[in-house]
Amino acid sequence: MENTIHANKQMKKGKSNGLKRRKIQWSAYGFLSPALISISVLSIAPILYTMYIAFTNFNSAHFLSYQWVGLKNFEAILNPNNPLSTLFIPTLIWSLFFAVVSTLLNYFVGLTLAVILNNKNMKEAALYRSILIIPWAVPALISLLAWQGLLNDTYGQINALIQSIGLPRIPWLNDPTWAKVSIIMVNLWAGFPYMMTVCLGALQAVPNELYEASAMDGAKWFQQFRLITLPVIWKISLPLIIPSFAFNFNNFNAVYLLTQGNPARSDNQFVGYTDNLASAAYKMTLTFNRFDLSATISIILFIFVGVLTLIQMKYTRAFEESDN
Repeated sequence: MENTIHANKQMKKGKSNGLKRRKIQWSAYGFLSPALISISVLSIAPILYTMYIAFTNFNSAHFLSYQWVGLKNFEAILNPNNPLSTLFIPTLIWSLFFAVVSTLLNYFVGLTLAVILNNKNMKEAALYRSILIIPWAVPALISLLAWQGLLNDTYGQINALIQSIGLPRIPWLNDPTWAKVSIIMVNLWAGFPYMMTVCLGALQAVPNELYEASAMDGAKWFQQFRLITLPVIWKISLPLIIPSFAFNFNNFNAVYLLTQGNPARSDNQFVGYTDNLASAAYKMTLTFNRFDLSATISIILFIFVGVLTLIQMKYTRAFEESDN
């Protein structure tokens, strides 16, 4: 009898604990619901709608009567025999080139400055660090608009300085090649402080004992840098280099705020010589009302960035559990 009563008490206690746990779980969902609703409405729903639009002919001519067209939009911009391929393929090549060059240039300039500033014999290192980090501290919008004025072909101060020393004026923003050089140069100015800061932090992880031991063995400065400093810095900074490449591949501000994608192309009315995929999608939406092609470009851009993210997670092991 006593065992039965004890068992009933245990069952009631277990039911009570179960109800409490369920109440706690539902209350947690209640607290999270504002964030979940916001993410669903502002992020997930637009993404799903963009994916849907990419498979339709929704544009200025079919606002209310658009139809499902399947993969025709993807075929139009990916097929080299289609006139619209001049919109996507050159833009993709330039986007990749810009991302690779900008990432590597920013990294090696930042690494070089970090090694110089890490010299213990440099008394003014703190002052130089403060000065060199200013481009990172200034908002990118202000910086890019300032550079747009400095590089202006007519009244820009850089051309005025070049002419004052007897050199010809450079068409920084009107010539296709010089416009691309301008974007890479300005992005370097805005991006090297971040890489410099990353490399400065990585340099603090290199034990001084390694340098002292290698110096006793007769190692020169370059040998110490190549065999000790660079491997440590590379291991620490690699997880940040890959996201930087993805950011530059998708860098809308550096292109649109400086050149608006200009100069214009003679073989395509939709994009200019300096447009990347992000600015091309923006133009297709707000300038030409080709929502179908804009959504298609956005999906392809998402796939590229997603692949880069998977590569980053694989090589940096961001989501792998530690053995300890």
